[in-house]
Amino acid sequence: MLNEVRFGLRISAEEYLRYYRGQARDALVTATDGRKVRFPAAALRRHVTREGISGFFVLRYDNRGKFHSLEREA
Repeated sequence: MLNEVRFGLRISAEEYLRYYRGQARDALVTATDGRKVRFPAAALRRHVTREGISGFFVLRYDNRGKFHSLEREA
């Protein structure tokens, strides 16, 4: 069974380039319930636009805390 956490994110394209270039391996966000959540920054790659990354997301992880998926909420 997968666990879920929701969060909002707004990152400019320039800021995301730091992640893309490997200067930051993990992303750290605050979930809507207040938890701090760390996950692989590479998971954001498919959500990047010219403006950067903006929206609400659902992160799924297993019972061991291992990352499973990241999807933008509609």
